[in-house]
Amino acid sequence: MIIGTAGHIDHGKTALVKALTGVDADRLAEEKARGMTIDLGYAYTALANGEILGFVDVPGHEKFVHNMLAGATGIDFALLVVAADDGPMPQTLEHLQILDLLGIRNGAVALTKTDLVDPDRIAQVAGEIRTLLGGTGLAGCPLFPVSTVTGAGVAELRVHLETAAASLGARTIRGGFRLAVDRCFTVAGAGTVVTGTVFSGRVAMGDRLLLSPSGRPIRVRGIHAQNRAAEAGRAGQRCALNLADVEKREVQRGDWVLAPELHLPTPRLDVRLALLASETRPLKHWTPVHVHLGAFHATARVALLQDAPLEPGGSALAQLVLDKPTCAVNGDRCILRDASARRTLAGGRVLDARPPTRGRRTVQRLEILSAWERTESEAMLRTMLAVSPNGVDLQGFAANANLTSGELDDLCRNLELRRVAGTKPIAFAPEHWGRLKRAVIETLGKEHEDVPDSLGLNAEQLRLRTAPRLERTVFAQLLAELLEEGLCAREGSWWHLPGHEITLSEKDEQLWRRIAPQLLEQPFQPPRVRDIARAESLDETAVRRLLMQAARMGRVYRVAHDHYFDRTAVAALADIVRELAGATSDGAVTAAAFRDRIGTGRKLAIHILEYFDRVGLTRRLRDTHLLRNEGLQF
Repeated sequence: MIIGTAGHIDHGKTALVKALTGVDADRLAEEKARGMTIDLGYAYTALANGEILGFVDVPGHEKFVHNMLAGATGIDFALLVVAADDGPMPQTLEHLQILDLLGIRNGAVALTKTDLVDPDRIAQVAGEIRTLLGGTGLAGCPLFPVSTVTGAGVAELRVHLETAAASLGARTIRGGFRLAVDRCFTVAGAGTVVTGTVFSGRVAMGDRLLLSPSGRPIRVRGIHAQNRAAEAGRAGQRCALNLADVEKREVQRGDWVLAPELHLPTPRLDVRLALLASETRPLKHWTPVHVHLGAFHATARVALLQDAPLEPGGSALAQLVLDKPTCAVNGDRCILRDASARRTLAGGRVLDARPPTRGRRTVQRLEILSAWERTESEAMLRTMLAVSPNGVDLQGFAANANLTSGELDDLCRNLELRRVAGTKPIAFAPEHWGRLKRAVIETLGKEHEDVPDSLGLNAEQLRLRTAPRLERTVFAQLLAELLEEGLCAREGSWWHLPGHEITLSEKDEQLWRRIAPQLLEQPFQPPRVRDIARAESLDETAVRRLLMQAARMGRVYRVAHDHYFDRTAVAALADIVRELAGATSDGAVTAAAFRDRIGTGRKLAIHILEYFDRVGLTRRLRDTHLLRNEGLQF
């Protein structure tokens, strides 16, 4: 269990930690000279059962609240310290507000310096404290009068802390590893060491992790968990990690040490905000603030997502637009302070750590945020599936919910969903997958009704008309299912309903038999309409009309104006594009390489590549063409 102190300056927090552990948590020379805590201090004590209690001692001066916040996030138990002679003071209240906004519900009060006052004063201050705690997460928590001078009450407080540690137990080890870095130093002969609270997961010797947000790969070569050498560390422990492949100057407070899959730095966080009732005015849209999350600190703007402004004591959805990126997950707690960093304003619970920059106030977006407000992963995903007609990105969901691949698989097995493997796995509620199938059938039916002499639509046309936001590879699987179920048919790249056929008249069929061989003589550079008409002494308009009809039937493809290619030639050209893309490191095809491969002029090669861009096989990037939909059929 990790215990965090809280309270006003000079109320005896550090002295109490020393009385409980025998360790002076003031480690800086300036702290000892000035007799006040400036930065975070750490102490540990062993329990009878061999477990270790960790203490994070925080500064009480208002100028160092930012340091207090770096230590308070991630604690299991709050020890609110109030001096009996002073009673509750301004920082007592602000620290209590911070603990409440962080969602800390386990704690105790230590009423210190009781040797300086009489019993009546102790009773009076105890009453004031209980009133102050009312309505907070620490309401009704036990209060212990203590004196670090005489030792009175210290033993009783320690017994209570041991009992609380046994009652709370160890945190559940789930999700990927996350450690919030609050210190970094160099040890002679060992190298770089970072310390912090483990928010989730487990770490072991030799693990390869990432330093975030820089993305620097690191390796763990030594671990101290709860101040003891260990082979592994886990959620709920204070850990010191000896890291290879990184220098002290590359690490700073506020960084994260993460499992690689969690390294997704973001400058935006969608949160549920709670504005303190003690605020005298509403929080307006785009208010500048300071944001504290874990040991991370940045300035930011508050973009309110609902009715603005947010009234004191109220709650609202908001997007925090940070001035520098961080890595967060659903459920992380953050604190907002005013632009001058002198006053705590609000607390937030992270809902989505990778929100969109546009459409953040749409009805569907707010429904998704409502799903992220659920406390259980299964309920989150179930609700998300219900409000996501285009499916849920399972990798994105797992990263935001901090689920390992195994945990995600277990979760999916418990839910009725349709899992589709695209460039990333997508999950659909069965009703949404069925709706998409019906939409495809309806779109094709309307196309046949509106253009009866056309065979149908190609896959990209069909996707854009039916589900333009659906990933191409996912849509391809949707079509494949419809084909397998006999609900759709395909002729080359053209999709149509079963039974829909178009035929040529006998006269046109005879004309086609004269034209078709010319398209196959030089399949990669067939003649244009006018050249075919001249060669066969035919009317150019009649040839053009017939080839347009043949294109609607799927026999040929119109690659450029008046330039039609046989279907087999286009399929062969597509294979060449795939071959050339596979031979390059970046999957890019140049016009020159394609021209040389098919033996045509540059202009025609460019026309063919531009056609493939239009139909979705490739996409143009400057002077190259990148393979986009490798499975597209012709």
